[in-house]
Amino acid sequence: MPMLDSICFMPFKLIALDIDGTLLTTRGEITPRTSQALNQARQLGIQIVLVTGRRFNSARELVLRLELDVPLVAHNGALTKNIETLEVVDFHPLDDVIAREVIHFGRRHGVDMICNDDPHGLGTMVIEGISPDNKALHRYLNLYRSSVVEVPDLVEYVQTPPIQLTVSGRCDPTDEFELKLREVMGDSVQIFKTRYRSYDLTILDVLSASASKGESLAAVAARHGVAREEIMAIGDNHNDLTMLRYAGLGVVMGNAEEELKQMGFAQTASNEEDGVALAIERFILET
Repeated sequence: MPMLDSICFMPFKLIALDIDGTLLTTRGEITPRTSQALNQARQLGIQIVLVTGRRFNSARELVLRLELDVPLVAHNGALTKNIETLEVVDFHPLDDVIAREVIHFGRRHGVDMICNDDPHGLGTMVIEGISPDNKALHRYLNLYRSSVVEVPDLVEYVQTPPIQLTVSGRCDPTDEFELKLREVMGDSVQIFKTRYRSYDLTILDVLSASASKGESLAAVAARHGVAREEIMAIGDNHNDLTMLRYAGLGVVMGNAEEELKQMGFAQTASNEEDGVALAIERFILET
């Protein structure tokens, strides 16, 4: 697979960054070297856009802290919003009929599901109860308790198109459910998987068939007059694949899923080893 030193320089104008496993360390921090590289790139007039699977409100604080002036692409591309005005720039809602079908299917297979809603506000996570043994999901929901709404019946709740549905559970059973869901739903939805093997956790995001990180990155680039050849995208997981393929240069982290490392993208160091900084230095700052 091509490493950083084997790739030719391109005149980049926009850097698209995944957050977890890419921009942030496992401790949820941006290293000083990465922060410096981002600042230097911005001083050259290069725009930075965060393209994440996180909920809008979960990622908004980070964008505000970095003082980025490009809209945030959240929910794996389903929702792009201005972080200050909360203006919806791009929205690909999940059809409510399809959403109810997915919820019914999930119930039959005993999976835990979240409905992400409130696209015009800060966002809510609607649940109808989580399995007691799904400790990872309980920990996550406790972090954002103020955004969680529990209802007696999720199917009854979904009467208008939500942002997305999310399934979260242990790797092997959730991977098996993914295969079954894909077989049933076909191309009526997009299903993006984020796998954290060290935590035995797989997250499945079920979105509109028109939603993806790549599609929303293309929309952001068009609004800012940036050609795809002028974009460098950096990511680490399956849900980053569409934006890695769309960008003029796709770079995968050293900690990326092995499948991504075999797809011919450039590779950098891990999120614990300043991988984002190294890529920015190599392709932008050292040219």
